[in-house]
Amino acid sequence: MLNQLTIAQLQTMLAGRKASSREVMRACLEQVQRIDGHLGAFLSYDAADALAQADAADEALAAGATYTERPLLGIPVAIKDVIAVKGQPLNCASKILGNFVSPYDATVIEKLRAAGAVVFGRLNMDEFAMGSSTENSAFQLTRNPWDPTRIPGGSSGGSAAAVSADECIAALGSDTGGSIRQPASFCGCAGIKPSYGRVSRYGLVAYASSLDQIGCLAKTVEDAGIVLEVLSGPDNRDSTSAPQPVPRFRQGLAGDIKGTRLGLAKEYMLGGLDPEVKGAVAAAVENLQKLGAEVIEVSLPHTDYAVATYYIIATAEASANLARFDGIRYGQRVEGKDPIELYGKTRGAGFGAEVKRRIILGTYVLSSGYYEAYYLRAQKVRTLIRQDFLNAFERVDAILTPTCPTPAFKIGEKSSDPLQMYLSDIFTLSCNLAGICGISIPCGFTSGPRPLPIGLQLLGSPFGEASLLRVAHAYEQSTGWHKKTPLFSD
Repeated sequence: MLNQLTIAQLQTMLAGRKASSREVMRACLEQVQRIDGHLGAFLSYDAADALAQADAADEALAAGATYTERPLLGIPVAIKDVIAVKGQPLNCASKILGNFVSPYDATVIEKLRAAGAVVFGRLNMDEFAMGSSTENSAFQLTRNPWDPTRIPGGSSGGSAAAVSADECIAALGSDTGGSIRQPASFCGCAGIKPSYGRVSRYGLVAYASSLDQIGCLAKTVEDAGIVLEVLSGPDNRDSTSAPQPVPRFRQGLAGDIKGTRLGLAKEYMLGGLDPEVKGAVAAAVENLQKLGAEVIEVSLPHTDYAVATYYIIATAEASANLARFDGIRYGQRVEGKDPIELYGKTRGAGFGAEVKRRIILGTYVLSSGYYEAYYLRAQKVRTLIRQDFLNAFERVDAILTPTCPTPAFKIGEKSSDPLQMYLSDIFTLSCNLAGICGISIPCGFTSGPRPLPIGLQLLGSPFGEASLLRVAHAYEQSTGWHKKTPLFSD
């Protein structure tokens, strides 16, 4: 099946005219039509537009276009519903945006189009990217392709589920505290969160502006490198975009990792870690040592403060960013006798419970009398957390951790306990606070009648994606975990 192939494999087939982009796109559409009624990864898609893009790609290939010039030519890439695509719905899985249609393309979408990708569909997510399970979507539930009774992770749960279930070849997601890496771990695919500033955020609906980054989910590390290279680069429409050169990530995957120094953070091997997760990560560490890497213990002493720090900074920024959704300029409006009542009714009806919770928390920590005690102190601790990583990277090339403390949990298991839900991101959110890069790759499966994927997280220094991808690729190629596919059933 063409939809089960990787970007690298499809590049070879399409260039050799052994398949057409239309055939690839049709295979993805048939998979969506067959299973997505039960899986729930897509909020919407335009089949006719996707096939028209595929036909244009086939015409370009017939005219002599090459994958050196356009590395994603004819490749279907699906988009999380928080990234603007001109002429397509942009709802952030929230009722408050109503029937809003984006009037412009995000920078990453422009880059995908320039690289020849078929930009395909809107993927489900936690509302405004606030959540760890995709249960907070205002529209539908997304299920884990490996076990439909379990969540796919969040907030990019639709992206991870679609890639894992072969509904698309790759997908874009956003990562504010683990929202790419955690669902990648739960769904058994590769998910990379770039360094802050590596990829333009122009056209990404903001949740927490100092933490958000656009990244990708893919079937292999090589595919993730191909997409990341396309997405990366400075953008004068994003003031936080860094003027960094873009490495040739795919070319940098070659070679061994002998002599590479990898750090094992002692603070991340918690007592509450699931035994099967702990065992899979330990086996992955041994495997990397056999490949020639040197593994040494490192310390990240302020890790214990990361969750509290994150949920102060992220909610504070959310309360400011989401103030624009007021029912006045666009989106849903619920009328009131005066502007204050209109705001209250609109936001009360339009936002879900988790979004309201975070806006209230954020408004509180920014309020008079509490700003210095909470927000300002959290910013100072954030600096200490970043310094912990910079100190560690003076000794090691990358840091190894579990991606998540447990495998994917049951639907509804944590939805009534926000604190337990927040703790599912305990290993991922420090990466965003520090502004560094991180990737999750499969490193094993649980036992039982429905084995669940387990993810290994690798963290790299700021703008160290090339080294990170090389280590991740070397590990991936020495195992067969990435070749396993779910047998989705309702």
